[in-house]
Amino acid sequence: MSKIPVYFMPGLAASTLIFERIALPDEFEVIFLEWEIPLLKESLSDYALRITKKIKHPNPVLIGVSFGGILVQEMALHIPVRKIIIISSVKSSLEFPTRMKLAKSTKAYKLIPMNLILNLENLARFSFGEKINQRLKLYEKFLSVRDIYYLEWAVEQVVLWNRVKPVEGIIHIHGDADDVFPIKNIKDCIVLKGATHILILSKYKWLNANLPELILKK
Repeated sequence: MSKIPVYFMPGLAASTLIFERIALPDEFEVIFLEWEIPLLKESLSDYALRITKKIKHPNPVLIGVSFGGILVQEMALHIPVRKIIIISSVKSSLEFPTRMKLAKSTKAYKLIPMNLILNLENLARFSFGEKINQRLKLYEKFLSVRDIYYLEWAVEQVVLWNRVKPVEGIIHIHGDADDVFPIKNIKDCIVLKGATHILILSKYKWLNANLPELILKK
């Protein structure tokens, strides 16, 4: 019997090491996707199409974390997929916090000094949320993309993402202590109590126990 292909996409600037504790049973084939540096003025849709070229199986399961969750939703517009699961992410721009909506309307995101964000502590806070001080060693390992053009592009793609209607049948797993995408703005999700934006690291036991059933559920 052929295995079910499950492709994982990490969050903004993060490496595939964030999935190192994820272990699915033998009936699944796990493949990790990595961020590429965007082409000049590449749209999110074109970028998503380019990343789908790395998918070597028909009808895969796509699992994305944070900005990776937005990306897998865009990828699913280009290829047929078995299922989309997003973690610590959003299903539409309506789920963005007020500060992101303001950043879009005022174009304030263009004022973010990306060269300062490349400092590891700032990049960690930017990609994983506020509560990171005691964990910097951890983030040194998990943040792999430190390219200014990528960061400027990624931030703009998140802020300007304009999906208003969620993908049908999408599964959304979210922590109620997420400080990047606060739970008060999120609808129709599986809520993990006490989990922050980095639940992919802190709640891996829950994910290992529950992802197989979520993937197989009709």
